Amino acid sequence: RPVAMAAAGAPARALLPTVLLLFLAVAEAQVDPMSNGAVTSALNAKLKKLTDAFAPQVKRELGYCIQDTDAEWDATFNFSSDPKFLVDCMKKGDLPQRVCTAAELKFYFESILRRGKKNYVRPNKNCNLSSWIDGCEPGWGCTADAGKEVDLQDAENFPSRTVDCQGCCPGFFCPRGLTCMIPCPLGAYCPQSTLNKTTGVCDPYNYQPPPGQPNHTCGGADRWSDVMSTDDVFCPAGYYCPSPILKIDCSSGFYCRKGSTIQTKCLSKGSCKPNSTTQDITIFGAMLVVALSLVLLIIYNFSDQLLTNREKKQAKSREAAVRLAKETVQARERWRSAKDVAKKHAAGLQTSLTRTFSRKKSLSSHESSKGGGVPHPPEQHRADHPSEESGEKNTGSPTAEVGGDKKKKGGKHAHTQSQIFQYAYGQIEKEKALEQNSNNLSLSGVVAMATDEDLRQRPRIEIAFKDITLTLKGSKKKLLRSVSGKLMPGRVAAVMGPSGAGKTTLLSAIAGKATGCATTGTILINGKQEPIRAYKKIIGFVPQDDIVHGNLTVQENLWFNARCRLPVEMSQAEKVLVVERVIESLGLQPVRDSMVGTVEKRGISGGQRKRVNVGLEMVMEPSVLILDEPTSGLDSASSLLLLRALRREAMEGVNISMVVHQPSYTLYNMFDDLILLAKGGMPVYHGPVKKVEEYFKGLGIVVPDRVNPPDYYIDILEGIVKLDTNAVNVKDLPLRWMLHNGYEVPRDMLQSSSGSESSLSGEAGGHAPQAEAKKSVLGELWGNLRDILGQKKDEYDYNKSSEDLSNRRTPGKLRQYKYYLGRCGKQRLRESSIQGVDFLILGLAGICLGTLAKVSDESFGALGYTYTVIAVSLLCMIGALRSFSLEKIHYWRERAAGMSSLAYFMSKDTIDHFNTIVKPIVYLSMFYFFNNPRSSIWENYVVLVAVVYCVTGIGYTFAIFFQPGSAQLWSALLPVVLTLFSNEQKDSVFANLCYTKWALEAFVIANAQRYSGVWLITRCGSLVKMGYDIDHKITCILVLAANGIVFRCIAFFCMVIFQKH
Repeated sequence: RPVAMAAAGAPARALLPTVLLLFLAVAEAQVDPMSNGAVTSALNAKLKKLTDAFAPQVKRELGYCIQDTDAEWDATFNFSSDPKFLVDCMKKGDLPQRVCTAAELKFYFESILRRGKKNYVRPNKNCNLSSWIDGCEPGWGCTADAGKEVDLQDAENFPSRTVDCQGCCPGFFCPRGLTCMIPCPLGAYCPQSTLNKTTGVCDPYNYQPPPGQPNHTCGGADRWSDVMSTDDVFCPAGYYCPSPILKIDCSSGFYCRKGSTIQTKCLSKGSCKPNSTTQDITIFGAMLVVALSLVLLIIYNFSDQLLTNREKKQAKSREAAVRLAKETVQARERWRSAKDVAKKHAAGLQTSLTRTFSRKKSLSSHESSKGGGVPHPPEQHRADHPSEESGEKNTGSPTAEVGGDKKKKGGKHAHTQSQIFQYAYGQIEKEKALEQNSNNLSLSGVVAMATDEDLRQRPRIEIAFKDITLTLKGSKKKLLRSVSGKLMPGRVAAVMGPSGAGKTTLLSAIAGKATGCATTGTILINGKQEPIRAYKKIIGFVPQDDIVHGNLTVQENLWFNARCRLPVEMSQAEKVLVVERVIESLGLQPVRDSMVGTVEKRGISGGQRKRVNVGLEMVMEPSVLILDEPTSGLDSASSLLLLRALRREAMEGVNISMVVHQPSYTLYNMFDDLILLAKGGMPVYHGPVKKVEEYFKGLGIVVPDRVNPPDYYIDILEGIVKLDTNAVNVKDLPLRWMLHNGYEVPRDMLQSSSGSESSLSGEAGGHAPQAEAKKSVLGELWGNLRDILGQKKDEYDYNKSSEDLSNRRTPGKLRQYKYYLGRCGKQRLRESSIQGVDFLILGLAGICLGTLAKVSDESFGALGYTYTVIAVSLLCMIGALRSFSLEKIHYWRERAAGMSSLAYFMSKDTIDHFNTIVKPIVYLSMFYFFNNPRSSIWENYVVLVAVVYCVTGIGYTFAIFFQPGSAQLWSALLPVVLTLFSNEQKDSVFANLCYTKWALEAFVIANAQRYSGVWLITRCGSLVKMGYDIDHKITCILVLAANGIVFRCIAFFCMVIFQKH
């Protein structure tokens, strides 16, 4: 609506049609004043006719505070239930000649609203300085001059009213300065006033008769205005007024608010005494809290039972996997027997064919063949077959042990379930291939099955790299320099070197995770120049930090990764076998059902946590496994156990490389290859572990007795150990390695000498100290900024790379959403104590605000609702931070592994809908029943749900974009700042962007709709003052919901784009 509507004259013009309709109907109802029924019928008929005519004007002028014109007329001026005061006034004289015309009504409302609380109007034709008759006094009115017709619809000219002045009729009010009467609305109490001889005031209207005029008695009511100006005509609280002249005490079991026309029944009869102004419903709030607590306890117990049943189901799945393993082993025995028969038959067939062919060729050849050639194939077969059988016996020895026919030598007990898993897993893929050929039982098919030993295995990936150099894009600092080598499948390579040598950087570059750097050189995958990112579904990367969900068990962590990253065509039983094999190989069987634990809550040990961190990548059956310091913080026994598990993975063709610090001699000898780097990211050695001492011995570097070789080499590269003068200079070791292997050596490395002041490592840093000193601060800042931007771009490109050469089809977004949903639900159930604290704080806030900020009829409870918006926003926003703040690093790992970001985000949001539904109930169960506003609890609940949904989206954005401390600070400040701004700058564009403005407007409108009748002026005045529109209730809720959706989209965008530095 236009800004001009906020002016004082706008409400007056808006109220004009409302009051005028009644006057016209009353004035033109020419019926027998003794017949109440006739008066009522004529009045209603005329009112309905005029209502239809004035409805468009009313909607145009009063649209911001009136929704339904007919309903408002009925609530304000429908006296059909008790028109007695109209009939009584008609008996006194000519009523149409005494009521105000349109011009007088307009003049009154404009004057009263412009002058505020002053109880008089401006001078006019009948009441001015030169003419002030009795009818100009408050509570009095006059009749129009004789012989003059009064046109009630005339909005321009005042009629002359100067005769037959008398007190205003009961049920009407006569303003001071006007000589006409206006009927009081429903909800008002306008009796004839009486003179209080003690105070000299006409009660109950607080005006005084004019002095020196003993014949001028107290008249009727003097004005109807908003409740903040005067509440003289409002039906007092504790009473109800069915008509403007009737006031009735509120009965027991009922309550009556100010301005009531009927009494409202209390929910509990005993809670309302006679003349109660409101009902005490705090007991119902307590009952609602108890009921809600019971429901939550039932949900919690049911969910706990559900988790227990789920665990039992998983245990049955493991038992089924055991049976499958046994059946597979037995099937393997049958297939091996069939292979033996088929091989013998094939050998005999080959002998017969050879014999026949030899006879046809020549007799002499036949004889020679008969003497030496005929027995030769069987002999050859017998010579080859034992080795084949011995291999099968070695492979099949667990089979006989599983079946129980044989026992281990020296053993006295049967094999355990874990050994069954260990063997069965290795055979299950082979048996599937054999079962697919079971339908082809011809001679050639059986022979093919008997001689085909190549069964489907993991894809083997060989990674060769040449002249790999990594340079920061902005600062041009070199992290790696001219690194060449090869990582072979089935081998375990260790990357060692002093701190700052670029060990993790090298493995990150090989895995395609080196972001923010310019990479030069060549990386070949199986001899082809293909992007390593295209194989990320079968590449496992174990970070240095133990990124494991602490509120899940060991098995739940592994099982979730297995379901999300193993091929979708893999059966449930096969996935169970994979997880069981990993648990057994990592020695996690005793703690499989134990919580991993967090900083606050103790769980498994640090070594076990480290092994779980490795197991998360092992369960997805990678072809390449890269580990960043997996043995750091482990004791020698745990390190040995971990490395044995990795060796078993390498036996299946997995390409394994890992960064290791100070391995023991036993661990050192378990590696196949060693990559040794010097400071500056330059290679010193890359080859088999068995030849490293031989190579360095040729350079004059001999490991002393009883000294661990890797420790000695690292001490040399670190400069701790000084070499003899006969040995090569430490600074020349990278150059010597390149020359030894025939690699191309950079020109600056060739020009450098052992005795020069500049070191290779310093040159590998990318700039000399002099150049660094000359570099400007501004240039350094710009370089760092470019590094960060380049890193963000590379991270986005890596995670969004669509090319896939891994030939592995993992579960889609919908199935991953299902898995994420189950995991997130478990986590929230195990955080039920935190949720309980949130609910408790919300309930206490509701009690405090409901008690301190009682509903004010003048502002429709705006103050209490303002505090509600701030409190609920703050508490729910901080609660929403936990959804993402504490799990950013887990998300980054899972996203880098190829899991769906959308499924992760939607599962979190779906689980948080529980809080969106429950938290408003918790708060309103206290606030509503202590505050007791006029709006219904359902209306307040709908608005509060929209508010919680909105602020939860804002909390997501803060949690993802800011660090935890900054996010909490923003969550505490934003609701307060936005509320203050939207209240002070109501008409600004920015205020319309504040969600607090729409939340407060929705609450106030829901409450204001319950104020009608005598409250009409108060409602319209308050709404126009606050800048609200009564038709915007649905709009407010939609805007809040839209804000929630928009902020969720922003949060998801930030989650995908912004990652750790």
